[in-house]
Amino acid sequence: MGKRIVIALGGNALGKNLPEQMAAVKHTVRAIADLIEEGHEVVVAHGNGPQVGMINIAMTTLSREDPSHPMAPMSVCTAMSQGYIGYDLQNALREELLNRGIHKSVATILTQVEVDPNDPAFQNPTKPIGTFMTEAEAEEMRRRGNTVMEDAGRGWRRCVASPLPKAIVEIDTIRALLAAGQIAVACGGGGIPVYRTEGNHLKGAGAVIDKDFASELLAEELDADTLIILTAVEKVAVNFGKPNQLWLDHLTPQEARDYTAQGQFAPGSMLPKVQAAVKFAESKPGRTALITLLEKAKDGIAGKTGTAISQ
Repeated sequence: MGKRIVIALGGNALGKNLPEQMAAVKHTVRAIADLIEEGHEVVVAHGNGPQVGMINIAMTTLSREDPSHPMAPMSVCTAMSQGYIGYDLQNALREELLNRGIHKSVATILTQVEVDPNDPAFQNPTKPIGTFMTEAEAEEMRRRGNTVMEDAGRGWRRCVASPLPKAIVEIDTIRALLAAGQIAVACGGGGIPVYRTEGNHLKGAGAVIDKDFASELLAEELDADTLIILTAVEKVAVNFGKPNQLWLDHLTPQEARDYTAQGQFAPGSMLPKVQAAVKFAESKPGRTALITLLEKAKDGIAGKTGTAISQ
């Protein structure tokens, strides 16, 4: 009996620019197709950290050179990133499935995700976007009025507000595709952040929602059995990078909270993945979150590797 799975793809599954992305998705979709071939129902979510930063810089540069082009808000940049990442993903996955004799439609849903306009995250930008910078480049970015942060020892990046997701606007559309046996690419980049104003109007918010939290909400709303959060390591570790580093096969939600309180997981890197995994594992009995490498997703579902978080 197949499982209902939401897969949250990390940046390493998509590359850092257009040529890298086109190459990366061909590799990425093989792991997704492996799960579909085994009979699992799959919905794909993904990040957009490098891509949305690239789009934002391009649009900002255009507006400076030609003032007739207004600045593109972050919500619009996220919508653009959903479109072009989804375009590559759905084409590559469709081709991979057809090559295996699997006839399933794949569609990208431009997904809006509601946030609270009073979320304190708007006063404390923490979500890294765009490419890595040197410290000198980061200082120049600061002088332009942007917030920057050092990202898990890998360099400096611009960061923006990252409010928590509250509701997925297009959830009924995603459910309909899943019920029809089709594959949806949804909540790209955490979703287009919006909030309600007068009447039924949704207004874009100047933020980027963390894709791990958005994927967790998506998995809950779809009543998924498993949330797979793919990252650059095979398992979660404590004392990461130290001589006493320990890889973890399984965590209970309480164990994960204890390690979080000890500061074991890097903010903007492993921390949101663990927090999202805990939330999903506690949302309903029998649900499991898995954190692992893209290439190990199939083995992870089989219980052979990865870090499983469950009650």
